[in-house]
Amino acid sequence: MLTFLFWLFGIAAVYSYFIYPLVLRVLLAKKSIKRGGTSTQQMAAVNSVSLIVTAYNEEHRIRAKIENSLQLLAGDFAFEIIIASDCSEDKTDDIVREYAERKVRLVRAPERLGKEHAQQCAINLANGDIVVFSDVATEIPSDAIQKLVAYFTDPHVGAVSSEDRFISQDGSVAGEGAYVKYEMWLRQQESKLAGLVGLSGSFFAVRKSLCNEWDIHSPSDFNTALNTAKAGLRAVTAPDVLGFYQDLKDPSKEYQRKIRTVIRGMTGLARHAEVLNIGKFGLFAFQVISHKLMRWLTPWFLLAAFLLNAFIADNSVFYFLLFSAQLAFYGLAVVAHFLPNLRTIAIVKLVYFFVQVNVALLDAAIKFVAGQRMTTWKPSAR
Repeated sequence: MLTFLFWLFGIAAVYSYFIYPLVLRVLLAKKSIKRGGTSTQQMAAVNSVSLIVTAYNEEHRIRAKIENSLQLLAGDFAFEIIIASDCSEDKTDDIVREYAERKVRLVRAPERLGKEHAQQCAINLANGDIVVFSDVATEIPSDAIQKLVAYFTDPHVGAVSSEDRFISQDGSVAGEGAYVKYEMWLRQQESKLAGLVGLSGSFFAVRKSLCNEWDIHSPSDFNTALNTAKAGLRAVTAPDVLGFYQDLKDPSKEYQRKIRTVIRGMTGLARHAEVLNIGKFGLFAFQVISHKLMRWLTPWFLLAAFLLNAFIADNSVFYFLLFSAQLAFYGLAVVAHFLPNLRTIAIVKLVYFFVQVNVALLDAAIKFVAGQRMTTWKPSAR
């Protein structure tokens, strides 16, 4: 019985990272065969775009963000810039007002209820057919809006996500690690199948008509993906649309950022549990279960598999070696935590990152079950 449970939890632990991607490839292959040939579709026109930048106490960065936004190239569509202030208490709003003559609008939330509430206040006053959301910390290339909007000429596309690029503290663009490349590949597969289950919260776009059911208590990136699926459309990733933002000034804060992100994601899924109904949402629900729910449960599966392996380690040489391998794997992560220089080695960095992510998932789940929620926000120092 213990052996059966060990394999059950072991398979469950690797499902989200290894089995799910293989299933995606099979489903995509079947989808391509079923579709066959080429199909023609009517192109959808985009007449206007609203860029909404959410800010809270950003007096040191808001000017640079506005200048960056004013440099964005507009295509054959009307383009407006709105700064959504979540009741900033510093000089953020005053700085934004300086740009009123350059058609930069300030929308200040009547009360501080969080990022999504500030976004909703701006959405209500936005004129664009397409609404683009961006954080203050994100630098957008001059042609990014044009590229982003081009995806909406496909009438089946309801939302588009950029891809993130980190800028190191020395100003250089950080290289993509193996884990980031894996995540980007996975997003591309989901994008082709039933659509993304979550967009890049720092830079994404959506049809304004899909913003009617805006939940201020759920992360806007997940809420947008859900609303898109409800409308029978897809949220897609745009590999040619990049958003650049700096690494955190204090790397030790990354762990807490992960916890905040996961708690917000769990809150969104708990508020919209209907998205787990495969009968209603089909492949999109399958993707949410596989990528979100099973990923969040992975540390619990890993813990169960580790403990069960300890009990059956003396059953055979195979199970003893398997348990020894687990001890070595987690031991390496612990050593790397106390000896940061070891993380310059690729394999050590990957092991450490994997363990850190799953510890954060475990920590976030405990906090979420205990009732902790993340409503208001404070941008991380970069």
